[in-house]
Amino acid sequence: MIKNIFKTTCLLLLMLTGVACTDLDLKPETDITAATVFGADEAAYTSFIAKLYAGLAVTGQQGPNGQADIKGIDEGFSSYLRQFWGAQVLSTDEAVIGWGDAGLPDFHYHTWTPANNFLSAMYNRVFFQVSMTNEFLRETSDAKLSERGVSEAVKAKVNEYRAEARFLRALSYWHGLDLFGNIPLYDETFSVGNNAPTQASRAEIFAFIETELKDIEGKMAAPGTQQYGRASQAAAWMLLAKLYLNAEVYVNTARYNESLTYLNKIIGAGAYSLKPNFQENFMADNHTSPELIFTIPFDGARTQTWGGMTFLINASLGGDMNTKDFGMNGGWGGTRTTSSIVDLFPDVTGAIDERAIFFTGGKTKEITNVGDYNSGYSAPKFINKTSTGANGQDGTHPDTDFPVFRLADVYLMYAEAVLRGGVGGDLNTALSYVNQLRERAYNNTTGNITSAQLTLDFILDERARELMWEGHRRTDLIRFNKFTENGVWPWKGNVAAGKTTEKFRDIYPIPATEIISNPNLKQNTGY
Repeated sequence: MIKNIFKTTCLLLLMLTGVACTDLDLKPETDITAATVFGADEAAYTSFIAKLYAGLAVTGQQGPNGQADIKGIDEGFSSYLRQFWGAQVLSTDEAVIGWGDAGLPDFHYHTWTPANNFLSAMYNRVFFQVSMTNEFLRETSDAKLSERGVSEAVKAKVNEYRAEARFLRALSYWHGLDLFGNIPLYDETFSVGNNAPTQASRAEIFAFIETELKDIEGKMAAPGTQQYGRASQAAAWMLLAKLYLNAEVYVNTARYNESLTYLNKIIGAGAYSLKPNFQENFMADNHTSPELIFTIPFDGARTQTWGGMTFLINASLGGDMNTKDFGMNGGWGGTRTTSSIVDLFPDVTGAIDERAIFFTGGKTKEITNVGDYNSGYSAPKFINKTSTGANGQDGTHPDTDFPVFRLADVYLMYAEAVLRGGVGGDLNTALSYVNQLRERAYNNTTGNITSAQLTLDFILDERARELMWEGHRRTDLIRFNKFTENGVWPWKGNVAAGKTTEKFRDIYPIPATEIISNPNLKQNTGY
């Protein structure tokens, strides 16, 4: 529970030693303190910021499992990326999963409750990241660095790390805002070990993220100059653009002008371009793609986990598929897509639109049995093969990185913001950006559309075609008011043909364990 993080000062020790902080009355039996860990050397600070980034990928202090970061769920399920992907994708028409683990079918069926342990894991992941970041910022203040005799050169490097840490905190707060609505808001000034934090409104969380990102954008590396896997100014701009594009959902105010401002900054930086081959954005050497703005890196030898990309690739393979063709030793036979997504493509072979990455052998298009892996087409978009056909380093844990933000999304967001009336873009440019994506997908101009065809409904469908399984679909459907009341797809609502669901499910519930442990929290309406 998050209360355990608030009520103990052992967070730093947890990060450094894997000590579990689950007993409010337990005092860590160790001599390791911030004073003994941090000094004038840059290495300790580098290790800490590395842990903040790794928190999005791995699950504990050793791989692929062991000394888990959070408790209350199988460690493999506890991965930040795995939980985020489930909440954003399994709850939509993009995917079903055949496993019956308690709470997992609730996502596609829209039957989740505050007791859902997967939602609790996602919530805890968000605040584990927030709490680690807060501790890092406390321990890297100018006063602390001066006390330790840190050199000016190291101070400069640490200040870069601080900006990146604040970006990572803003990213997690955005996920919390989007998924759970009104959540606790606390930063490095929060007094650890005293009262639990109070609940903030969506507007307050929105304002915090906005202020943070605007403050740090000038302190981050210029687009394309950062070390791979680290966040640059472009990542901050993209997060701001996402925040503003969804502002009508979050704060009931249109902010499309501002979204275009930051999208134009990304495009104008000239640091990114479309990868000519679409699928090379999702292969074991996708770190070479000029399209990727921010990723969660994975390495088959160094970042082994049962969550993350290990889950995403293994779960998509099974049945009649030769898993060696995808660079894997085997498959877990779990995830498929629905006919609603398949029907958005002109065919299922990829011969017309190469984004139609489906495996159909021995499988039915319609899902007649969610638990049967051969019921519904597989969608092996992510694979553990390089662009030259070589296998990744490990046949179980892939090298493929997860694309959090990429240029194709920028182009589609630009077009949407223009269509929604945003000032700072124009329809001809929007059409050009969309057609660049379609020319790549069709390998020619036959897929190009006209300005009359560029509508908001088209954009929603095009986002599904371009960004399937990249963790955007739930947020997109909510923005278009088609997630609950106005959207139907197979097995939504636990009905084969699908049905509409209650509007209150546009946000998830605050986990019951948090409501019990923190008297400052109020449950979301409907739960």
